[in-house]
Amino acid sequence: MVVLFISSSMPYHDQSIVPELHALLPAHSGWAWLNHISFYWAAQHVSISAMGLAGFVEFFVRKLAHFTVFCLIGLAAVLGLRARVQPSWLRLVLALLSSTGVAALDEFHQMLTADRTPLFQDVILDTVGALVGIGIALLVTQRRRRPKKRSAAR
Repeated sequence: MVVLFISSSMPYHDQSIVPELHALLPAHSGWAWLNHISFYWAAQHVSISAMGLAGFVEFFVRKLAHFTVFCLIGLAAVLGLRARVQPSWLRLVLALLSSTGVAALDEFHQMLTADRTPLFQDVILDTVGALVGIGIALLVTQRRRRPKKRSAAR
């Protein structure tokens, strides 16, 4: 949560990795298949032609970071509430609502930060990440509860 707060406090130009990606990514070898990817995220046109290769890759790195952080938040919320909140459906609802609340507060915080754009789409992406984390937590806890089957070795 501290890393999330610090990250959303930084202006975009302080955390942009586009210059590093320009140095790392080859200019035109092997990336032609990405030229066909083009869509809009909020009002931003996401494509290599609109953003350049480095900007295009950075967009996906940033969105993957959003997704991953909130996946971990959802997972931690379910596992952290396991001993304190029963029944399990309530634990799942609280984990989802709290993760979505943190996502909304993160975007609000970005609204207060210079050179940052708060997006409802990012709240949705973060919520989906939290749902995946909650699903992983369910799988882990279900596996632990199942009794081990004994094999009949004769």
